[in-house]
Amino acid sequence: MDDHDDIMVEVAYARADDQVILPIKVKPGVTLEFAIKQSGILEAFPEIDLSKNKVGVFGKLKKLDIELREGDRVEIYRALIADPKEIRKQRAAEGKKMKKGGG
Repeated sequence: MDDHDDIMVEVAYARADDQVILPIKVKPGVTLEFAIKQSGILEAFPEIDLSKNKVGVFGKLKKLDIELREGDRVEIYRALIADPKEIRKQRAAEGKKMKKGGG
């Protein structure tokens, strides 16, 4: 297989203060994990831990062992500071406490 068979994918990661999208050439059939490692993004952002950070392709969560296709954008997601569902539950509970009167 020669370079003409390679496919282009992107590896993306964003922090609150910085973001990067790295276009890379990989062999067809390469896994999401391999593309992340090949991109060099782990060296640029040492806080990324593939055993903890969730990953996906075009906004859809994926496992590290899926095979990539031409044009895929691999995304590495930061851990959320607070779970949005928990925040909504807390707000709803606070709203119920604040209501006055019975009824």
